Amino acid sequence: MLAGVVNPYLRPQVREKYPNSVEVADQLSTDWQTRVAHWIASEEASLPNRHLIAQNYCNFLAPVRSLVPGVSIVNFHYAYPDAVLLNYGLGKAIAYDETGFLGRDDEVYRRQAWNFMLSGGSTFDNLDYSFTVGHEDGTDTTPNGPGGGSPALRQQLRVLSRFLQSFSLIDMKPDMRTVTHAGGAYARVLSNPGREYALYLDGDGPIDITLDLPAGRYSSAWINTRNGNVEKSDNFQHHGGEKVLRTPDFRNGIALRLKIGY
Repeated sequence: MLAGVVNPYLRPQVREKYPNSVEVADQLSTDWQTRVAHWIASEEASLPNRHLIAQNYCNFLAPVRSLVPGVSIVNFHYAYPDAVLLNYGLGKAIAYDETGFLGRDDEVYRRQAWNFMLSGGSTFDNLDYSFTVGHEDGTDTTPNGPGGGSPALRQQLRVLSRFLQSFSLIDMKPDMRTVTHAGGAYARVLSNPGREYALYLDGDGPIDITLDLPAGRYSSAWINTRNGNVEKSDNFQHHGGEKVLRTPDFRNGIALRLKIGY
């Protein structure tokens, strides 16, 4: 059932067709999902540890109208970062639940992962077409499907995982205020204001970014999103307010780990 479109400025002939259409389940499908969720919850009610129940909502992005009772994870296929920002207030885990249809280039999917997770996403589920019959070790990099995947990409996604785990994530939330300007790049920030900041810049540099920070002693490290190397680090005393940082040279993304105290 059509719920909207990604780009309303396309010509009418293609505006409401995939990959521009945003479609949600109709009522019969929702009723079925409700019943299945009830079965799962009933079957596991007596268990000490129970599974989280996920609901596939739509492709791309949409403000969620309603969810099946008992759902804890909201899945979006081919998700935009705005899928998180539109629905963060639900208090549910927002998941990027399928990649693909953008070729084999690792950089496409690495950038998608960083943009989504640093917007407050909970899951990035990459369809990896390098796992095929005869290549059960994930080394098939021939064009064999509508997506990507490779040993190199998995290593790059590990860099993202380790970066996120270097923070106290339970205390962090999407932050739209700290970066007041990032010339030529898109900024995604998670922060526990006054304590720690995880920042991703999608674009090319070097550039200047302007931050609004409280007073304190800061340690900063610019992280290469391909290999995890620290490209530049610094300690600085800040008296509060505007702070301009110069990035190292980068292409297709760089991350910043910024913490108070050194």
